[in-house]
Amino acid sequence: MNLKVRLALMNFMEFAVWGAYLTCIGLYLSRIGMASEIGYFFAVQGIVSIFMPAVMGIIADKWIPAQRLLGMCHLVAGAFMIAAGWYGYTAGNSSEFSVLFSLYTISVAFYMPTLALSNSVSYNALTKAGLDTVKAFPPIRVFGTVGFICSMWFVDLTGFKSTQNILVTSGVLSLILFCYTFTLPSCPVENSSDRNDNKDPFGLKAFTLFRQKEMAIFFIFSALLGACLQITNGFATPFLESFSSIAEYADTFGVQHSNILYSISQMSEVFCILLITFFMKHFGIKNVMLIAMFAWVLRFGLLGAGNPGPGVWMFILSMIIYGVAFDFFNISGSLYVDMTTDTSMRSSAQGLFMVMTNGIGATVGSLAAQYYVTAHTDTNGMVEWPTCWYAFAAYALIIGVVFALIFHPKKKAEA
Repeated sequence: MNLKVRLALMNFMEFAVWGAYLTCIGLYLSRIGMASEIGYFFAVQGIVSIFMPAVMGIIADKWIPAQRLLGMCHLVAGAFMIAAGWYGYTAGNSSEFSVLFSLYTISVAFYMPTLALSNSVSYNALTKAGLDTVKAFPPIRVFGTVGFICSMWFVDLTGFKSTQNILVTSGVLSLILFCYTFTLPSCPVENSSDRNDNKDPFGLKAFTLFRQKEMAIFFIFSALLGACLQITNGFATPFLESFSSIAEYADTFGVQHSNILYSISQMSEVFCILLITFFMKHFGIKNVMLIAMFAWVLRFGLLGAGNPGPGVWMFILSMIIYGVAFDFFNISGSLYVDMTTDTSMRSSAQGLFMVMTNGIGATVGSLAAQYYVTAHTDTNGMVEWPTCWYAFAAYALIIGVVFALIFHPKKKAEA
C-alpha cells in the first residue's frame, strides 16, 4: 500500500477515536447529573498531557519504536475507555463521579501521547522517503479530521451522543488502531552506542529548547493559546442544546443535531489544513500563529452573539473560523517544532509541544472556563452564555496582541 495512504489511514483512526466523545461528552455528563464536573473531564486531558506525552516521547526516542509504542498506548486507552462505557451502562444515572472519572482518566492518559506519537511516525516515514514534511504532511493529516467528523456524525445519527456508547465507540476504535500499528513503517531509536554514552539518560534534551529565547517564547505562548483548545469542545454542545428551553429555538436543526452543527468546525479544518503549506511558506510561523489567535477571538465572539434561529449564520461562521483557529496553531506549531529541532529528539520535542498546549494550556483553560461558567450560572441552572463567550474572546485578543509585540522568529525558521 502507498506510504501516504497508510499514514492517512492511521491519522483517520487516530482522530476518529477522539471524535467519538470529545465534543459530546458534556451532553452525556449533563444527562447523568454531572454537568458541574464537565470541566474536570476536560482538564484531566490537560493534566495527563503535562507529563505523559513527554515521557512517551522519551521512550520512543530511546527504547521503543514510536509506531510500536503508539499501538501499546491505544491498547490500554481502548480497554479502559470500554470499561468506562460499561460502567456507565450498568450504573446508569447512578454513576459515581469517582469511578467513571478514574476509568476515563487512565484511558486519556494513554491516548493523549498518541497525538504526538502519530506525528512522529508520520514525520519519520516521510523523511525516510525523501519527502518534504511541510508539503507532504498536511494532506495526510487532513484525513485525521475526516475521521473525527465521521465519528461525530456516527454518534449523533445513532443517538449515542448523550449516552455511554460514545465511550464504547471510542474504545473499540482504539483497539482497531492498535492492530493497525503493526503494519506501519518502523521508526528508529537511539543505537546502542548512544544509549551507553548516557549523556541524556532521561531524554530531557528537548527541555534545553527553553534556553533559546525564540523557542521559549513560542512554547509559552503555545501554552497560553492552548488554554482555548478545550473550551468549545467542553461547552459548545451544552450551550447549543441550552436553547431547547426557548420555544422558538427548540425544534431548530442546531439544537436537535448540535453535534452535526458543531462538525462544521472539523469540516473547515479539512480545507484549512491544505492551506498550511502555502501560509507557512509565504507568511512564516509568526503570522500564521497570529491569524490563529485572532481567529479564536472571532470564534468565541460569534458564539456569544448568535442563536439557532435568525442568528444561526453567526454560529456557522464561528464553526468555519474554527478551522483556522485550530489548524493554524496546532498543526503549524507542530511543523515548526519539527523544523527547528534535531531529529534525534523528534518525538521528545513533539511531546514537549503537547505538554505546553494540550497539557499546561488545556488544563488551565478547562478549569478556568468551568469556574467562569459556574460563576455565571444562576440557581435554576441557566448560564449567561454571551458573557462567558465574550470573556473568552477578550482573553484570546490580549494573547494575540502581546504575541505580535514580542515574538520575532529567525527567518530560516519562517520558511
